[in-house]
Amino acid sequence: MKRSRINAIMAEADDMIRQYGFVLPPFAYWTPEEFVARKTEAANIISARCGWDISDYGAGRYDEMGLFLFTLRNGRLADLQRGGGMCYAEKLLISKQDQLSPMHTHVIKAEDIINRGGATLVIELFGSDDAGHFAEDKGGTVWCDGIRRDYGPGDKLKLAPGESVTLMPGDWHAFWGEGGDVLIGEVSTVNDDETDNIFREPIGRFATIEEDVAPTHLLVSDYRAALGA
Repeated sequence: MKRSRINAIMAEADDMIRQYGFVLPPFAYWTPEEFVARKTEAANIISARCGWDISDYGAGRYDEMGLFLFTLRNGRLADLQRGGGMCYAEKLLISKQDQLSPMHTHVIKAEDIINRGGATLVIELFGSDDAGHFAEDKGGTVWCDGIRRDYGPGDKLKLAPGESVTLMPGDWHAFWGEGGDVLIGEVSTVNDDETDNIFREPIGRFATIEEDVAPTHLLVSDYRAALGA
């Protein structure tokens, strides 16, 4: 993806987030230079990989297959492993109309996916085999706003604004906006986007960036090169 396109997506996303009554935290608006200058005090933000995240899954077709994310807070795997402490994470996502977030699951993370506003969020579901692999002939069980719902292979949930679904490890899912763009909330256990996204197809989690202009803000995937962390 071109950096100029990423900058534009950030501005558009910030407008949509504000439209639905949310405001991003102050560090979201730091320039790259300010992030470098404040990286010591921002050590927890950096290590937790909080911040901007825009992905085309390495395919170069963002409008067709992509996702905007902002990680607001993220806990510690060590706390999750010992069963106490900061065991949770929270994100805001934007799924554009007919923009696919491809079929995947998680090994560790359980997540509530919440339609925070906009159009309808469609979630396609499949179950796992005994080894946790994608199973085109298996369904499973999810919880929609506290109500049990059994699903068959390939069933599609349609969430209106205010509705949510709880997905557990092994619930394979893909999603997209239907009829317009959707602002999505994600509340989950500790999030690790580098190792805990298991895709059905061999695709990448992060975009490859073409630096045609300077970044407005750093992406999470920029931290290692820009901040040495």
